[in-house]
Amino acid sequence: MDKVYIFGHKKPDTDSVAGAISFAYLKRKLGINSEARILSEVNKETIFALNRFGFEVPKYLNDVKVELKDIKYNRDYFANQDDSIFKVYNYFMEKGITGIPLVDDYKKFIGYVSLKELAKGDTNEINAKFMDIVDVLNASSYYKFDDFISGNVLAVALPFAQFSDFINIYEDTILICGRDSIIEDAVKHKAKLIIVVANKELSKEEIDLIRYNKVNVIVTSYDTFKTSRLITLANPIKTIKRSSSAVCFGPNDYLTDFVEISNKLKHTNYPIVNSKGYCDGMLRLIDTNLITRKKVILVDHNEPSQSADGLNEADILEIVDHHNIGKISTLLPINFRNMSVGSVNTIIYTLFKENNVEIPSDIAGLMLSGIISDTLLLASPTTTELDKKIASYLAKTANVDLNSYGRELLRSGVSNDGLTINEIVYKDFKSYVAGENKFGIGQVFTTDFAEYESRINEYVDELNHIAENNDYKVACLFVTDILENNSYLLFNENAKEYLNDAYELTDIKEGEKLMGVISRKKQMVPPIMGVLEKLWYVMRRLVLELKVNMML
Repeated sequence: MDKVYIFGHKKPDTDSVAGAISFAYLKRKLGINSEARILSEVNKETIFALNRFGFEVPKYLNDVKVELKDIKYNRDYFANQDDSIFKVYNYFMEKGITGIPLVDDYKKFIGYVSLKELAKGDTNEINAKFMDIVDVLNASSYYKFDDFISGNVLAVALPFAQFSDFINIYEDTILICGRDSIIEDAVKHKAKLIIVVANKELSKEEIDLIRYNKVNVIVTSYDTFKTSRLITLANPIKTIKRSSSAVCFGPNDYLTDFVEISNKLKHTNYPIVNSKGYCDGMLRLIDTNLITRKKVILVDHNEPSQSADGLNEADILEIVDHHNIGKISTLLPINFRNMSVGSVNTIIYTLFKENNVEIPSDIAGLMLSGIISDTLLLASPTTTELDKKIASYLAKTANVDLNSYGRELLRSGVSNDGLTINEIVYKDFKSYVAGENKFGIGQVFTTDFAEYESRINEYVDELNHIAENNDYKVACLFVTDILENNSYLLFNENAKEYLNDAYELTDIKEGEKLMGVISRKKQMVPPIMGVLEKLWYVMRRLVLELKVNMML
């Protein structure tokens, strides 16, 4: 069963991480091989909750793009460098391939040989295994005294008288012939190998002489000419002179990069070599159709911009969320549970109940942490009666006091010790799209705005930088006081007009106190989204009117 990755948004908060872990637990109880992951570093509050209830931080998931290891390529398409040319050629014919990676006995990648390069193995020198020569020549019988044969090929069709005058037999001679007198002479000189052609039958005396002198002999049905041509195919494939080094890919390389490069190179086969240099098989262009897409479930978000990179290359199986529905599409119908509640863990609790799966105390504590975090201890306007009811139940199951633990949890996340301005802004920063206008909202929590107020200019500079680099109309940071239940607003300089309209102000200032504004989902995103959508529609209408006027 393929593994299913369950994760929250790119800037993981306690609700999304707790939701991913608890939902993965539920799915495993239902027989689904699932695993919670995170898309970036978790915050201090989340670490506090994980530690409190005995959980490790989930593993990091870089992206869900299709990697070459996700393709059903041929893991067994490689040849040992010591395999005979004959064996490799037959493998080419059997598999219908035009090249193959070469490996050593440990599958270490050596190189690549093509079908065209096999033809370059023609030589009079033989350095081959005895049994490989037997296979190449389809021997009818043989006498073997050495496992390995090394020497120079001598093919003789002359009468013995002429042969003895001009040619000498040495201990490294590989003789191809079919004449008794020459065979006897070669045995007496202890030739390395005698290949008897045309299935010539050896006499008892010749066999005794062969055994006495321990001379390797092979009998084949082939004639002298054919034997001379074929025997070189017994040489190992490593003897082939290869024209160039191979273009290799790793199993973790992206399919998109592979397609781009292969389209330029126009090759049909590519060795797959891992980071340690071991061959993992061979990928052919036709194999790229056999893709195993990653299986994912989205928790606490449904916007592609907030999700893992390469989401369009993955199979989304399910979405559990409590935010507005964004621009997301799937290949097939999916389960999409979206409820207007304060926390995604409230929804996940209902899924536990629907499936009659008991919630253990540690999972209950983690789910409770998610609800407390996203509703600011049930004080946010997003909080529903269902959130309150479920939070109370989970607190009992986890054996904690709701209010005291809640305050402890929220305090754990407000410290910015050791963080840069950029890290503070991006603690919990999310991107949105209104029409064709983009904007970003970060939210941090505090018990004293003074620590932010003293460095307002630094925060504005950072927000200006973020807006410019990401083409945001608005880049802002809401500093939410968890004791007063108010927020202070910091923003990029060019956003002032939009924020005045959004919050019905005439001259909004950096650090503006927004009374009762604590919910990003209900009080921060909608006003800005409305203003920027209106702007987009106005601009779109003007463009259309201009086009009409030009046509007239």
